[in-house]
Amino acid sequence: MILYGANPIAWANDDDQTLGAHIPTEQILREASEIGFDGIENGHRWPEDPEELKQLLGSHGLKFISGWYSLNLLTQSVEDEKKAIQPHLDKLKHNGCKVCIACETSNTIQGSDVDISTSPVLSAEEMNAFGAKVEAPGFCAEQGIDLVYHHHMGTVVETLDEIDAFMAATGPATKLLFDAGHCYFGSRGEDPTPVLRKYISRMHHFHAKNVRPAVMKDVRDNGKSFMDGVRAGVFTVPGDPEGGIDFRPLLQVLKQEGYKGWIVIEAEQDPEVHNPFKYQSLGLMTLKTIASELELT
Repeated sequence: MILYGANPIAWANDDDQTLGAHIPTEQILREASEIGFDGIENGHRWPEDPEELKQLLGSHGLKFISGWYSLNLLTQSVEDEKKAIQPHLDKLKHNGCKVCIACETSNTIQGSDVDISTSPVLSAEEMNAFGAKVEAPGFCAEQGIDLVYHHHMGTVVETLDEIDAFMAATGPATKLLFDAGHCYFGSRGEDPTPVLRKYISRMHHFHAKNVRPAVMKDVRDNGKSFMDGVRAGVFTVPGDPEGGIDFRPLLQVLKQEGYKGWIVIEAEQDPEVHNPFKYQSLGLMTLKTIASELELT
């Protein structure tokens, strides 16, 4: 069964918390429910207590989907990472989550005021060693949760070559969170469909993020940071005519594979410029229309 989710960063940004600071938490949950989402991912506004979180979201008819976890495997041991991640896994399990969204952030530049082209790069040997750590037994799979790795701008798994290298360096315990927007941005505007098709058998979570090519070009050409791009509106939702990604072939791949899981609209924008209710509604309507035509259910 396909479930549709939102991410609260459309209303209240996690990396720049001045974006959407004026929007009440109650409004975020109410609007996500009114738009018709089945669930919502984690955000800095949500309570850490697993039961309190479950009750808060449930009071609006929303499931807790999962949430970002910042790995630090390049700077600490697997055993230390297991201890650090356990409270997060406990929260996920308490809320019936099936995936743990993870990304290495020990050397990320995604929140830094630096040129996005200076993202950290691992050598082939370093990538293999990193992949072995992510794949280490006992991380998530043995607790009934899939670790879905989020390739992301500003990190060591950003470009198409890095996605390939990371997937080769990991094995069956490591799944992929496919993010259409980060794939498009990381490849400088290439169609993300071949990447999804290549890794669909290991793809266990889908982020339906769109990209405005004109803003992406400005960020790339003028040495701007990832957050400069976010504030300028580099990301948007499916169905936005300013977006560069065609979601029909992506959903067609999901249909062909028989994907069952979450499709999440994770498209951070300045809510004072791009009204979250309007854009999230557009995104969900677009995805559901395509899914209906493809008989993706």
